[in-house]
Amino acid sequence: MKEQRRNEILVKRIAERLKELRKERNLTQENVRFDLELNIGRIEAAQHSITFTTLGDLCDYYGVTLEEFFRGIETK
Repeated sequence: MKEQRRNEILVKRIAERLKELRKERNLTQENVRFDLELNIGRIEAAQHSITFTTLGDLCDYYGVTLEEFFRGIETK
């Protein structure tokens, strides 16, 4: 079976951005887990890739658009 592609730099930058948004809103990982039934600890630690559906849900939760989320994120 072919191994899934993974851009470590992009995964890390997405993780950092999610953590930044959560902290800007004075939320804990536990708040997010309770409100969305989603454990974001491994996502924020860049240990787990995130789906676009989950990213969309988190952007809605944090009150940002996908465009705003990705602004300034480089893939290299």
